[in-house]
Amino acid sequence: MSKRKVSNLLALAVLSLLNERPMHPYEMLGVMRQRELTNVIKVNQSSLYSVIEALQREGLTVPAETQREGRYPERTIYAITEAGGAELIDWLRSLIRQPTVEYTAFATGLAFLGNLPPEEVLTLLEEHIRHLREEISSTQATLQRGAQLDVDRLFLIEDQYTVTLLQARYDFIQQLIREINDGTLTQMGKEQRIWKITRPDLASLGSESENEGR
Repeated sequence: MSKRKVSNLLALAVLSLLNERPMHPYEMLGVMRQRELTNVIKVNQSSLYSVIEALQREGLTVPAETQREGRYPERTIYAITEAGGAELIDWLRSLIRQPTVEYTAFATGLAFLGNLPPEEVLTLLEEHIRHLREEISSTQATLQRGAQLDVDRLFLIEDQYTVTLLQARYDFIQQLIREINDGTLTQMGKEQRIWKITRPDLASLGSESENEGR
């Protein structure tokens, strides 16, 4: 798969909005906030303008017209090009078809957990759990509002996915807390837990086990 000329996921949102109708940047920003797309895509005004410039430079969007309302300065309305429409569809197919490696901050923290004493880890995980409850509650409230407004599930699917991921992390951390409390998480002593000691090569250990079984 060739590298995309504009790979910022905010660009995907812009192409999708312009595929509905031509818009000016301020309107795009308002629609993204109204639809709560900011929960799944990082959005701010300066990055939006940078993305729009990049899309125009690559021929994926074009200025369609300028518009002036009252004392406000002129606003450029952008439209998607045929190439932009093809890029949108290809990009979406790629995102849905194939999992991508995502480097999450929490997974990185877990990788080096052995540097912290168990008592502090428990305190930090309990705080993480509290934040997760708030996020789950907030996202579920969004889903409930959507149901009350009879919003089609197609337009809430990313929120349902988010709740599923948050709940899975919540359950994982609850289990981790139990294992730390009952002492079953590790058999290492305190002096062995620090990751300055070489971590076992899990791939090599797996190969050795296979060879022994032959």
